[in-house]
This record gives sequence, C-alpha cells and structure tokens, in this order.
Amino acid sequence: MRRTLLKLPLLALAFGAFPVLAADEDKKEIVIGTTVGDFADMVTESIKPQLEALGYQVKLVEFTDYVMPNLALAEGALDVNCFQHRPYLETFSKDRGLDLSPVAQVPTGPMGLYSGKLSALDQVKKGSTVAIPNDPTNQARALLMLADLGWITLRDDIDPLRASEFDVADNPKGIKLVVLEAAQLPRSRQDVDFSVINGNYAASSGIAFSEGLFLERSYDFINWVVVRSEDKDKSFVQDVVAAYDSDAFKDYAVKRFEGYKYPESWNR
Repeated sequence: MRRTLLKLPLLALAFGAFPVLAADEDKKEIVIGTTVGDFADMVTESIKPQLEALGYQVKLVEFTDYVMPNLALAEGALDVNCFQHRPYLETFSKDRGLDLSPVAQVPTGPMGLYSGKLSALDQVKKGSTVAIPNDPTNQARALLMLADLGWITLRDDIDPLRASEFDVADNPKGIKLVVLEAAQLPRSRQDVDFSVINGNYAASSGIAFSEGLFLERSYDFINWVVVRSEDKDKSFVQDVVAAYDSDAFKDYAVKRFEGYKYPESWNR
C-alpha cells in the first residue's frame, strides 16, 4: 500500500481475532487520515487488515499537520481521521463551523518535556528557552505542564484547556517560550534548552517516552477516531469502531505501544 504524505492543498487530496460484522454493502472503500507515525502504524498493522477481512478496501492518507485532516474529513475527502484529542476537535470544529463527531478512543502517547541544549530539569536557569506547540489546545497542554513543574504560574480566571502564552501570570525563571508548529518540535531540540513534544511526533521521530524529563499527567488528552456527524451511525463507521475496540487491536497495541495512555474503556 502506498502511503501519502499530504503537503498539497485540500483540492489535491480529493483526486488522488477480528470483529464479526458484515461490511457496509454500499461502502466499498474507507479512506482513513492520520498524522505520520504511530496512528498511521495502527491502521496499517491492525485496523486495515481487520477491515479488509470484512471486504472493504482501505486507503491511508498521512498528514504532517493538525489542520488538514479535519478539513479533508469535513469536505468528504476522508471517511475517518485519527490524530486529535477531544478539546482540540471541539475548538477546531467550533472555529471552523464543522460538524464532526468522536466515536472511539485510541492509545495515545503522552506529551513530554524533552532535553535540548540542557539535559536535566535542575539545569533550568534564568532565560531558558522552551519550545511549545503553536495550536491553541496543545499550547495549553504545554503550559499546564510547565505550571505543574513550577516554572510558570497561570492566571486563576482562565479555562486551563484554553491557556495561551498571554495567560502566564508569573514567570520567576524568565522562561522564554518559542512557539512552533507541533511537527517541528522534535527538530527544535538543538536550538532551545527544552522542547515540549506531542506524543505522536516524539514516537515518529524515534524519541522514547523514557527520555522525557517530565510527562503530562492528564487523561483529558487521549486521542479519538473522528467521523462526520452525519455518518456516525452508518455501518462502515460501526465496523471501524469495532476494529479499534477489538481484542486483536488491544493485544497488538499494548505490546506495540508501551508507555502510551490507553482508552479508559480498556480497564488495563
């Protein structure tokens, strides 16, 4: 199967132990969009074979950003995407006027603070630089981590899931925030003292979670399989959900993605 790294405009995308269920008779192909790395691997290594056993053809489209997968899904170029947590989905959908629905949780790598020019937390000093994501909800996650570390204090009157760099009330160490696109964070390590990296980009860059100097604690940020709301009750969506909820996928994921946060329904 050919993998596509999507860097083109959306119009270019438009051309271009298994669950016991029957495939949707009116749906022959399922197009799944993910970010590069772990979520794509989950599709190719477990979800795709399960769905193809039911008679579907499965196409995977890989993205290198957090914007295009939802736009592609809303416009019908994708049937399913998997890359985002619920706060990001809700914020993005509201801002863009999209009608998308989460249908199943997936194993999710934790966001972590990783070394750059400095190799230990106690090396932080006045004016240390910390790279963080530029998209609103992941930036909030990063700021919550820095607050948990005691490096900054956020204002009391804010929604912590929407915190931005402008909501820092106290910065006793004079931390300098370097705001970058999430996909650039692994490469930023050589240029900053520390870098806060999303789990999927850490994994796809070969960075082990055990290298993290500090990992986020919140389970608010576990990722979801998402579909258009008009499709959520269709048979093909139920088949996709069943594949992600199957014992085969759970057994595979626990062995393949050690250190991840697993869906709460798995009770592991």
